[in-house]
Amino acid sequence: MGVISQLTRAMTDQQVRLVDLTNKLSAATPTLELPEPFSNLIDFSLEEVSAYNDPGPFWKHHNIHTGEHIGTHIDAPVHWATGREGKDVSQIEPARLIGPAVVLDFTAQAEKDADFLVDVSHIQEWEAEHGAIPDNAWVLFRTGWDRFAQDREAFLNKDENGPHSPGFTVECARWLGEERAISGVGVETVGIDAGAAGGLDPAFPMHYYLLGNDKYGITSLQNLGELPPTGALLVVAPLPIEGGTGSPSRVYALVDAE
Repeated sequence: MGVISQLTRAMTDQQVRLVDLTNKLSAATPTLELPEPFSNLIDFSLEEVSAYNDPGPFWKHHNIHTGEHIGTHIDAPVHWATGREGKDVSQIEPARLIGPAVVLDFTAQAEKDADFLVDVSHIQEWEAEHGAIPDNAWVLFRTGWDRFAQDREAFLNKDENGPHSPGFTVECARWLGEERAISGVGVETVGIDAGAAGGLDPAFPMHYYLLGNDKYGITSLQNLGELPPTGALLVVAPLPIEGGTGSPSRVYALVDAE
């Protein structure tokens, strides 16, 4: 029996479980809100074209209106100035969209401090326990932020000083971008950078270093608590939009049932 046949059998026999890591996409899905004078993307919406009526008596269909970076989505290199000569979302190789998932859990730290930043030492401690992050891996950071996924105010967590959500130090962003042969990083928050990352140098360092080094980001992930620290397989399925800087994406993990 071939490897694919073995996988199919294992899924049929419920020895492998499929976990959906995608936030539902609707007009209520929380989205990034940039401060003035910067422009924001439109939120997701459906425009009815027909619904079993005169414009289409036997069918129902809609036009979709959305920004690229809405809900659970992928950031392609061309999204950021440091990756402007890099790939658009249609050019990302499928082999980079499927790979081993490693999960680092910082829920306790994020509950105590909404501005918690992951540093290199945190990841090195994880590697000392679980082994080196494998090549082509997706490094997923759990913070418990998915519990706010349908609550825009709590998800963005803004006050008079701006948004507050966990993220990464500048050195950690550089280290992930330059020192590890990963495919990308996934987070539960609205973006791959911390809420207050605009005040770092460089600003928004995860965007700066990841996208500038042909690595990718996925955001607004759900259900990371159902994944083990190692051993899962991640599948990221964006729309191959020519010229696109990102795309809403369906993200799954395959996990051993036991």
